[in-house]
Amino acid sequence: MLLFDGVKGINVGYKLFQYIFLHFLGIYINALTGNLLIILLTLVDQTLHTPMYFFLSNLSFLEIFFTSVIVPKMLDNFCSGDKSISFMGCALQNYFALFWGGTECFLLASMAYDDYVAICKPLHYSVLMEKNVCTNLAVASWLSGFFMSFGHTTMVFTMPFCNSNVIDHYFCDIPPLLKLACGNTFRIEITDFVVVVIFATFPFFLILMSYSGIIAAISKISSSEGGKKTFSTCSSHLIVVTLFFGSACIKYMKPNSTVSPNADKYLSLFHTIISPALNPVIYSLRNKEVKGAFMRLWESTLLD
Repeated sequence: MLLFDGVKGINVGYKLFQYIFLHFLGIYINALTGNLLIILLTLVDQTLHTPMYFFLSNLSFLEIFFTSVIVPKMLDNFCSGDKSISFMGCALQNYFALFWGGTECFLLASMAYDDYVAICKPLHYSVLMEKNVCTNLAVASWLSGFFMSFGHTTMVFTMPFCNSNVIDHYFCDIPPLLKLACGNTFRIEITDFVVVVIFATFPFFLILMSYSGIIAAISKISSSEGGKKTFSTCSSHLIVVTLFFGSACIKYMKPNSTVSPNADKYLSLFHTIISPALNPVIYSLRNKEVKGAFMRLWESTLLD
């Protein structure tokens, strides 16, 4: 049996726990509502039956489960005071957190490629982004997350654990788990770094390649207004990519000794709770198609 101690070292009084619980519960509900709404709109509105929204609905589906793997257990810890989790439960939580995170890396790369084709090769868009291509890209993204998380979780949880059973975190993440392992974990840490480089840097490189092509295409547009309008179509995705990969790189690609435990917790909070709630807002805030689909759904609901 393992115990969470995610608030250790964070200056939070006991009286504020109720406020923290309600605050995180509100963020979690917003994340579920926003992502479910995007999935619903994509399913019922014909104008959103495009590759872009196919990938976005996959991302929303992923975000729902990514945050649901972690937040309900964390809220239960706050509410009941029971901070325990079984060894198998910890392994499953770690596996699914890595699974959703790894899948998101490649989904974001697929979405960047969709933007690239739409802007740089508009005449060939219907061929290059046909239904089978989109499905294969989505399946490849999910399979990549599966293989990455399965191998990584197996490697970590077959290590002998002989130190304290208290995890200095609010979920079963790799860095705090390594502190509970016996002996030298240098090999595991190096493998962890290599896995992150492969499964995060590679899709990030693909995203950079896509946006390099997009920027080159936009620079050739004679009208500055036309260039701004073209770039605005992928600006939401660029913001999400920056937030996701920025926090992930700071969290996972630095040696454990250079990041304090508290800083690691704050980064994890943003990565696992706040980001899934922000993404639906970012994608819909400046998106006229999503707003239009929502208004049509709202009007049809009122008429019924």
